[in-house]
Amino acid sequence: MTMETSPLDAGAPTPAFSPLYQQIKGLILQSLQAGEWKPGEAIPSEIELAARYRVSQGTVRKAIDELASDNLLVRRQGKGTFVATHAEHHVQYRFLKLVPDNGDVASEGPAQRRIVDCKRLRASADIARALALRSGDTVLQVRRVLSFAGVPTILEDLWLPGAAFKGLTAERLGTYQGTMYALFETEFGVRMVRAEEKIRAVLPDETQEALLQITSGTPLLSVERVAFTYNDTPMELRRGLYRTDSHHYHNVLG
Repeated sequence: MTMETSPLDAGAPTPAFSPLYQQIKGLILQSLQAGEWKPGEAIPSEIELAARYRVSQGTVRKAIDELASDNLLVRRQGKGTFVATHAEHHVQYRFLKLVPDNGDVASEGPAQRRIVDCKRLRASADIARALALRSGDTVLQVRRVLSFAGVPTILEDLWLPGAAFKGLTAERLGTYQGTMYALFETEFGVRMVRAEEKIRAVLPDETQEALLQITSGTPLLSVERVAFTYNDTPMELRRGLYRTDSHHYHNVLG
């Protein structure tokens, strides 16, 4: 019986007691984070990775299976394994949970986006805490309205670390044809890989009523999301107000 050598022998920081495939998963994640393989690009074959890490092909396959389940890699039959990208249709809608009541997202077409405000400012204590910054660090604050079939449906406030998104402007946000996360990925090298959300029902203030064109007292769904890139680094705080008179929040569990 032959024994697989651990890639930890090469000085990798993964704990020695973790299963070998988890160690390989961690090493592949390090390469993704370092930008060795860009979003949309193919990663080396299982055989090549097995030789690189001095483990069996089955161990590499199990690591890749987990990364694919985490939506970080995409297997394509007969073509290989690729780094997932927000430019792909199925990934675009992974973070979009508000769908029309008829369930047909495609029938609505892309949202019409209006940038209300885009400015750089000093992070308040709560914004800094959410983004793992220091209070007073520069952040980019964006407010936008998303409309479907001409009806304002979502009002979003976003805060982004200023250093990572230097050069991002209201004009660029307004003219980019893809999703915001695809823009972050292609032009700033920041790929959102997971998110945490808090949801509650709220009533809008007068400014929010005007932007969403709703009457006083209309209940809204408030969704606060923190999106993370590799290594659990928070890169976006997003607070959205959702109209639910013709849409509903949809999530698939399990």
